[in-house]
Amino acid sequence: MDMQPSKAANFIEQIIREDLESGRVKSVVTRFPPEPNGYLHIGHGKSICLNFGLAEQFGGQCNLRFDDTNPEKEETEYVESIMHDVQWLGFQWDNLRFASDYFHQFYEWALELIDSGKAYVDSQSADEIRETRGTLTSPGSPSPWRDRPVEENRDLFEKMKRGEFEEGACVLRAKIAMDHPNLNMRDPVLYRILHRGHFRTGDEWCIYPMYDFAHGYEDAIEGITHSICTLEFEDHRPLYEWLLDNVSVPSKPRQFEFARLNLTYTVMSKRLLMTLVREGIVSGWDDPRMPTLSGFRRRGYTPSAIRRFCAEIGVSKANSLVDLEFLHFIIREELNAASPRAMAVLDPLKVVIENYPEGQVEMVEAENNPEDPSAGVRQVPFSREIFIEREDFMENPPKKFFRLSPGREVRLKHAYFITCTEVVRNEAGEITELRCVYDPESGGGQAPDGRRVKGTLHWVSCEHSVEAEVRLYDRLFTLRDMSEMEEGKEYRDYLNPSSLVVLKHSRIEPSLAAAKPLERFQFLRQGYFCADRDSTAERPVFNRTVTLKDSWAKLVRKDQTD
Repeated sequence: MDMQPSKAANFIEQIIREDLESGRVKSVVTRFPPEPNGYLHIGHGKSICLNFGLAEQFGGQCNLRFDDTNPEKEETEYVESIMHDVQWLGFQWDNLRFASDYFHQFYEWALELIDSGKAYVDSQSADEIRETRGTLTSPGSPSPWRDRPVEENRDLFEKMKRGEFEEGACVLRAKIAMDHPNLNMRDPVLYRILHRGHFRTGDEWCIYPMYDFAHGYEDAIEGITHSICTLEFEDHRPLYEWLLDNVSVPSKPRQFEFARLNLTYTVMSKRLLMTLVREGIVSGWDDPRMPTLSGFRRRGYTPSAIRRFCAEIGVSKANSLVDLEFLHFIIREELNAASPRAMAVLDPLKVVIENYPEGQVEMVEAENNPEDPSAGVRQVPFSREIFIEREDFMENPPKKFFRLSPGREVRLKHAYFITCTEVVRNEAGEITELRCVYDPESGGGQAPDGRRVKGTLHWVSCEHSVEAEVRLYDRLFTLRDMSEMEEGKEYRDYLNPSSLVVLKHSRIEPSLAAAKPLERFQFLRQGYFCADRDSTAERPVFNRTVTLKDSWAKLVRKDQTD
């Protein structure tokens, strides 16, 4: 157990340390409590790292608990994906719990509130309850059913449980104060009728607790010592405490709030993410453009990079916007150190080296990772006909263009110096092929006379390379802060038309065809890529994780300052 202040201890760590030192708590018990109504995004990742990390730091326990109180939206698929994400991030729960485990106890506590005159059955419609709730500047109006006798409330609630009412016919409300300055305390709804089967309890229940009702009671049952929520629940804390104070709970947890994660060029609303999936704007929850943990995983991000990102942005009580480029910086730094290098030509242009012997194949030695000498070397086939990037040739180049052009000499990475002697076009005038000559004495990219060239190009052998599909992913949105959309506009107006570019005829060096799904590489001069989950040796598919440099963001910043 770490009882010593860390260099950058956050306010929650300080609270926990004080609670342990004072004896208020004997051991730390936290929980990560997602609702299984969608896939987790990176904001949930921050909460996972915080809750599980605190339990590890202080020698305590952390539960994974599913707040499955709404059968309309929750599915087993989401439960399984969440469990996978937590474990992928490197954490393991001490106990697996569900709110539905406690439905019988919740019902008993609801009866306890009714019997003490602190809850009543309201027969108003949802619209009527909303209209009489009041505003921030005006009090609400009491329900005409607010003073029903205890016996009548108990009888009606039991009838609700037996399914004798239609949905919307009535609800159970707490009896607190309709003039309370906090709107959450104005007789909030505790239970509603839903004639829907639950993915775990089936048709056993037709009444379901509201999240605010269930949340604190789950914590109390599990002996949670520090119930950590995001800032939007700060105004709900008085209700959390009121519910705990008014029934016979076995423990009294305390709630603390921290600022949620907000990223530039990103939306974190689960509702909006669901819309992107359902409307086919993305291919699914694990589309690599999505901020979901499954999307980041498919894009090639590592759990250690996500954990480091969450640790470095810290925990505070002030909302802020974190630059997506900071996350890119962290994954670049990690992949630069760990990723093997490989050559892939995304937009191929054929080059024929006329003085290279026909039919000859030469294996050239290429280092796997200059950052890690222990990674060794590999052999790459070189032949008379190769592919280079189309953008690496320009017939009439500007002054500072140092790649291939007529009469100019460049280096082929790991191979030879070549000089362009001829440009071949088709009938439409499009460049289809380059003719070059090579210097046989420049093997390994070094000339014996010591002459130097400014351009070094990557390449692959035409005969030996493998055709692959390469997917270039970028930001899904063009607006830096998606909370600042112009009036009258919606998220569709800010979709980035270049968020996905698919190149179906790229060429990769032969060793890449055997890449396993999610195996990561640096494609020389291109960026960091990983094999897609659906990639096969017969049809390799690679997803771009991140570019080598964030040139797109530089252009955006330039536009904003011009």
